[in-house]
Order: sequence, then C-alpha cells, then structure tokens
Amino acid sequence: MSIVDSNRPPLTHRERFRRQMHFQSIDRGVHWEFGYLQETIDRWHNEGLPKEITAGEGPGSVEAYFGVDPQRGLPVMMGIHPGWEGEKRILEKKANSVVIQYPDGLICEEKSDGIKTIPHYLKFPIADRNDWKRYQERLDPNHPDRNRVDWKKVGDELRHSDLPVGVWIGSFFGWPRDWIGFENLALLTYDDRALVEEIVATLGNLACRQLEMALSEVSVDFAAGWEDICFRNGPMISPAMFQAIVIPHVKRVCDILRQHGCDVIWTDCDGDIRPLVPLWLKAGLNCMFPLEVHPGSDPVWLRQEYGKRILLRGGLEKFILSKSRPEILRELKRVAKVFEEGGYIPHGDHRIPEDVPYDNYKYYTREKLTMMGWKPGEIQAIWPLRNFK
Repeated sequence: MSIVDSNRPPLTHRERFRRQMHFQSIDRGVHWEFGYLQETIDRWHNEGLPKEITAGEGPGSVEAYFGVDPQRGLPVMMGIHPGWEGEKRILEKKANSVVIQYPDGLICEEKSDGIKTIPHYLKFPIADRNDWKRYQERLDPNHPDRNRVDWKKVGDELRHSDLPVGVWIGSFFGWPRDWIGFENLALLTYDDRALVEEIVATLGNLACRQLEMALSEVSVDFAAGWEDICFRNGPMISPAMFQAIVIPHVKRVCDILRQHGCDVIWTDCDGDIRPLVPLWLKAGLNCMFPLEVHPGSDPVWLRQEYGKRILLRGGLEKFILSKSRPEILRELKRVAKVFEEGGYIPHGDHRIPEDVPYDNYKYYTREKLTMMGWKPGEIQAIWPLRNFK
C-alpha cells in the first residue's frame, strides 16, 4: 500500500514534506534533486535547455525550471568567520592545469582545460597546532557577528511558512579533512589524537551554540550537514574511532534538535556509508543522503536492514540516467516500494553527470514524478515536460 492518496486534497510543500518523512499519507511525493555538474548544464544548453537557465538555486535555475519543490533555510553561521582575507594566487601555469594558492594557505593544482575534476592538493592549511590556532579563532561560537540575527523576527516570519524549513548543522569530520588532508588527518588521529578531538569538539560547540539561539525562536522541519568521509571501500576512519571521537558531538547536536521538535536529521556523505549508519542512528542522525548506489549505499538494502528507523534521500543511480529509457524506468521501479512505504525522497545519488542527455533527464523527471503520484496536469505544468514524448 502506497502513502500516496490520489483523493487527498492538495497539501502545502511543508505539510507534504513532514508527512512523507513521517510515513503518513500524501497527495503526491516531494520533488527534490541534488543538482548538476556545470559540464552537464553546458551540454544541455546545446541540446535544448534555454541559455538563460543556469546552475544554482531559485528563479532561473535548472532546479526551478524542472519544478523542484522549494524549501527555506535559516541564516545560521556554522563555518569560518571572518573569512580569509586576500585573493587566490596563481603560482604556476602548466599545459592543462594551474597551481593555485588560496588565502587560507591551501595550495592545489586544478585543471584549466576539459572536464573539471577534484583538484590535486599539494599543501593543506593545517599541519600542526599553530596552524589550528588560526582556524580556532575563526570558529569562536561567541564572536559577536554570530549573534546578530533577530531570531524572534525570523521565527515570526517562518511560523506560517508553506515551505519546509531547514537548518544547516555544518560538519564534524569532513571540514577537518579538507583543512588537514585525507592522509594527514588519518595519521593525526594517531600522532596527535588530542588535537583531532579538540577540532571536532570546537565544531560541535559552534553548532550547538548556533542551534540553541536559532531554535529558541524558530521551528524547523529538518536539519542538514555535510561530511563526505566515505569512499568506495568504506569510511576513512574506523567505526570504533568515529564512535569515540565524532559521535559524542553528533549526539549533542541531535539532542538539541530533537528537544526542539526536529526529528529529520541528515548529513551528506558519499561512498559506502554502511559501517557508519548504525552509529549515526544511535546518535539521533536518522536520515542518509545522497545514497550512492554503486559503492553499496542502496536505499532498498538500507530500508530492509533498518526498517522505519531510517529515513532516506537520493538513491537513484546517476549513471543509469545516461542509458536507455527501459534502464531508467527499471531504476525507478527498483526503489518504488521504498517510496511507497514513506520516509524516502528519491532523486539522483549525486549531481547529474555530463554524460546524461537532456532528453534522458526530461524522461527521468517525468517518470519519477509519475511514480510519486503526480497527476498529468501537474507534470505538464513543468515547462520542459510540456508535450514531452
């Protein structure tokens, strides 16, 4: 039996999100996506996407053009503040790449031609405790700039919003990975574990302080963070070490959220997240996103394993969207039963890659919306799907 009730009167975006993520009946499914590579949009411009439709969010974006449901976010300040002063400098130009130094001290080599890939990192901004002090000063939860929002005014504005309201919770281990480097951070957990623990605790303190201020006045429907600490073969840190170093601070943040009525909490982590899922669930982080299927983070498996304890976003294998219509339809049908149960918003398992033709994406969107109970008239109201065959 599906959560979609075609006879139900139309819901607001906020009502629909809340009900879908709590396994309750809805009029039709939430239509969200995870974005697109710039190379994909460039390709689509040559295949029929209007030139004025670009990346990003809001009016004029690809997501808005394809009718993606809107949402609202809170103006919390979780990251580095003040930002690093100065401009990035080109240290060296090569045939197909450039070596760039960023204001925080990061040095990397980036491709200058062809499809952009992950840069080759040459030097990271944090190598020792002295470097960390520069960051620690900019992560002070009591910096006056972090307390300038009139949260009562924000709460009054959003109290009757028709859109789901979310709050950003930042990162616990992903940001340190960016600042220190993958291999360096892995070594630092053994060479100076106390420093790693201090960095993670600092990020936890900042998140807790921002949430305490915001949620004292504003009701939110979801919380979202970012990690990207898993790869094809699993996490970069052992589950035991993740439990000891990171999870206590994840739990602190999740406890505050739940005390204020927010029980849909996710973090963005690619790769094979399966070894970390039980730890996140126990800490209160209950929604997994974006569920990269190829490494094993399959929404079908996760729902079978954890039942309705787990909420899900993503999980449609992006590379299949470059294949034939029957293969795309088969991928949608693969997750259909999970959607019908509720607690799941299906969409691509990462940003849509450049090998996906524009017509394939239109077909995928139309069929996804059909699977989620959208009526033909609602689908036809999305401009690129009008009269699409």
